Amino acid sequence: MARSVLDSGLRELNTELIEMGALCEKVISLADKALMEGNSEAAKEGIALQDEAQEKGRTIESLCMKLLLTQQPFAQDLRAVSAALKMITDMNRICVIGGDMCDVITFMDGKPGTASLSRMAVETSSMVSRAIDAFVRQDVMIAHQVIKSDDSVDELFVRTRNEIVDMITEDKANGEYAVNLVMVAKYYEKIGDHAVNIAQWVTYAVTGVKPSAKA
Repeated sequence: MARSVLDSGLRELNTELIEMGALCEKVISLADKALMEGNSEAAKEGIALQDEAQEKGRTIESLCMKLLLTQQPFAQDLRAVSAALKMITDMNRICVIGGDMCDVITFMDGKPGTASLSRMAVETSSMVSRAIDAFVRQDVMIAHQVIKSDDSVDELFVRTRNEIVDMITEDKANGEYAVNLVMVAKYYEKIGDHAVNIAQWVTYAVTGVKPSAKA
């Protein structure tokens, strides 16, 4: 009986994490839409999404504590719940970063971003999605792929930064616009870092060993 209650709670936890992951993906998508299309409504929606994400985070934290206190899970189940608590911190940060990014974009007067920035949005969103999928499936291989994908995000950041430097060189009047673009690129890079953290916690949940953070 106790095992079935624990299993039901773990399934609920997976569902809640998937929904939280969807919020992370949504705020990244809204930021990309706001930037590439000059869509101010998308930016406003992304900023407002922070509150919903925080509420979802609190719900998941409460569920985790309930499982720890009432079901007293052992071994891999205990690691899974403990890892979920850590993952929520990173997922909340992703939503906050996404909202902050949308806030920056509102000051860009509808000027579009670069193609490489849009690619960073796609890549980081995929990393978050796959990291959550890795947790639900308890699949270390997927988690390792997410960690490896951070190299692509780093490369895109360098490419974007170089493009922006060229933009300023061509016309110094682009200075303020360029600074905002660099901020957006840095936000995407940070989202990639948080996705890596999530993947590392997935590895811990399955194996009991958390990979070292990248230097």
